[in-house]
Amino acid sequence: MIVFIGNQISERHMNKRVKWGIILIIGIGLSGLGIYQFTPHENEELTAADALPRENKSKTLKVNAQVITPHLLTDEILVTGRLVPDEEVNLSFETSGKITEIFFTEGSSVKRGELLAKVNDRQLQAQLKRLEAQIPLAEDRVFRQNALLQRDAVSKEAYEQVKTELATLNADIENVKASIDMTELRAPFDGIIGLRQVSVGAYASPTTVVAKLTKVSPLKVEFAVPERYAREIKKGMNLDFRVEGRLNAYPAQVYATESSLDMETHSLNIRAIYPNRNGELLPGRYADIQLKQKEIADAIAIPSEAIVPEMGKNKVFVYRNGVAEPTFFSVIPVRTPSCLYPSVFFMRNTTCERACFIVMFTLRFRMLALVSPCPYRWSVWVVMSTGRAEGVVSVASYG
Repeated sequence: MIVFIGNQISERHMNKRVKWGIILIIGIGLSGLGIYQFTPHENEELTAADALPRENKSKTLKVNAQVITPHLLTDEILVTGRLVPDEEVNLSFETSGKITEIFFTEGSSVKRGELLAKVNDRQLQAQLKRLEAQIPLAEDRVFRQNALLQRDAVSKEAYEQVKTELATLNADIENVKASIDMTELRAPFDGIIGLRQVSVGAYASPTTVVAKLTKVSPLKVEFAVPERYAREIKKGMNLDFRVEGRLNAYPAQVYATESSLDMETHSLNIRAIYPNRNGELLPGRYADIQLKQKEIADAIAIPSEAIVPEMGKNKVFVYRNGVAEPTFFSVIPVRTPSCLYPSVFFMRNTTCERACFIVMFTLRFRMLALVSPCPYRWSVWVVMSTGRAEGVVSVASYG
C-alpha cells in the first residue's frame, strides 16, 4: 500500500516537469521569433543598386520636367458658416381670448402692420361705446361750469373738478382702445409667414404661438474665424460664399463682429449681410465662406514631387543650360480653415474642407504621399519662395 502511493506521487512530479519543459521551449521559440522580426535586415533592392558597376551609376537618368510660369496667388481664409434670417419672431397675442378670425395664408408674404388674426373683443367694444357715450355730457358740463366761472357764479374748484372728470373719461377710452388693439395680431415687419399653429375657436394666451414670421431679405451670414485671424476681419470687408447645390458664388459684406472672443472655442463670431433681393436663398443653410486677404502677383509654384528634403532644407533641381542644378527655397505658411500647416493645405475644387492632412517623405528619390481617407477629391498645394517669387500650385488629386 505504501509503495503504490509512492508511485503515484512520482508520476505526478514527472508530469509537472514535462509540462514546464514544454512551456519553456515554446517561450524560447516565441522570443527568438520576436527578436528576428525586429532586427534590421538588409534592403535587397538598395543593396543591389549599390552593387551595380560604377559605369552603370554614371548613366544619364531619365526624369520628368515641367515648365513653371508665374501666376496670381490669392491669400484667403476659408471657413464654414450658416445663413440666418434678418429678423424672425414667433407671433402671439398680447392678451388672452378666443380666436375669432385668422386673416393670413400659410407661406404667404405679409407687410408690416397687416392684420393677421384676432381674438374676441366684444366686451371691450361695449365698454368703449359706454365711455364714448359719456363724452358729450362731460364736455357740456365743462362748458357750463366755465361760463359760470366767468360770471363768478361758481368756484374755480368746481370748474376744475368737472374738467378732471372729462380728462379721466378720455383716459379710460384710450385704455380700452389699447386693450382692443391687443386683441389684434399684426405683422411687426415685412416677411414670410410660416405654418399656422392654431385654429379659429381656439383659446389663445400670450404664450400661444400662432405662427412664425421670417424676414428673408436681406439674409445674414454667420461664421467664426480662429483668434489668430480676429484682427484681420474689418467692418465692410467683402467675402464670397457658396451653398450646396448651387454653382455660383454669392457676394456679402461684413457689417458686425462680436466684441470679444468666444471663451470656449477661442474664435471671433462675425456677421455679414447678403441682399437676397429675390428670396433665392432660404435661411438655415450651411455656407462655405471665402474671405480674400491679399493677392500676390507673379507667383511661382512647383509640384511637391519635385521637392527633395535635405538637412532640414527643401531643394529642387532647376534645368539651366542642359544641367539640372540644385536650388534651395523656403516654405511660406498657407492658411487653412482650422489650422496652419507650414507647407501644404487642402482644397476640394475651390472649397476648403476640414480634418484631412498629408505626410510627405522621401525614400531613395521616390516621393510618397499618405492622405487620410476622404470621400472627396483633394488637391495638395505647396507654397515656395525662390528669390522674389512666391506662389502656390496644385500638384495632385487623390480620390
